[in-house]
Parts: sequence; structure tokens; C-alpha cells
Amino acid sequence: MDLSLRLGIGSDHAGFDLKESILTFLKEKGFNVKNFGTYTADSVDYPDYVHPLAAEVQGNKLDLGILICGSGQGVCMTANKYPGVRAALVWNTEIASLTRQHNDANVICLPARFVSDELAKEMVLTFLETTFEGGRHQRRVEKISHLD
Repeated sequence: MDLSLRLGIGSDHAGFDLKESILTFLKEKGFNVKNFGTYTADSVDYPDYVHPLAAEVQGNKLDLGILICGSGQGVCMTANKYPGVRAALVWNTEIASLTRQHNDANVICLPARFVSDELAKEMVLTFLETTFEGGRHQRRVEKISHLD
């Protein structure tokens, strides 16, 4: 495990408990993780927590990000508005691995209402431990960003 990775994590109220669990888990493993909030289970708007994290991934201040909301969809859609951010909605470890290997995803999005704490931790570790394969996948990744 590369403990030097610059990681960020953020969630809305629906993902708060899972975020806190993953944050504690990663810190126990030795990772340094920047917490973008939310800091309570009170109702909030997920974009307010996604934008700062996605901007830091886009600006290369973070290597990888972890975003969590009820379905994972809202945080994923918001993060993907940033050029260079490749956020992926993940629901099992195989997808967590493939999205890194084939798509060079740099943000994992988790559906808090649909995965257990244990599965979420397994998916995050898989995501962090998997590297991009490059090769034939590189040209595909280069075609993701739409340029006018």
C-alpha cells in the first residue's frame, strides 16, 4: 500500500456515517486523508462537499478522492464536471479494480444506502491498491474529455 497517496474524502448527510467509518479505517491503516465534510448527519447539499474535493483532484493537490452519498450518483455526476476528474460509481470490488485498471479513475463514489461498511472498506482498499494498466486503455482515457 502506498501510504504517501494524497487522499480526500467527502460526503453528504446520507453518507456521513459511512464516511466517518472509512476515514477512521484509513487513518488506522496509516493514510493521511483530508476530510472535506460534512461533519454531521444534518441535511446538506452534496455539491457543497464535492466541488472542493474535485477541484483539488483536478489541480493535482490530491491523488485520489472518495465521495459518498445515498446513491453515489449525485456525487459522481458533480465530480465528473471537472476536467481531469474521472469519478466512478462503484458497488463491488471487481468494479473498484476495473475502474482503476481500465479507466484510470481518480475518484471513487460510493452508494451509502446500498453497501455495507465492510464492503465499502474493501472497495476503497481495492481502489487504492490498483494501478492503471495504460496500454490500449490510455488512448481511451485520453478521449474522455470533451473539447469543443
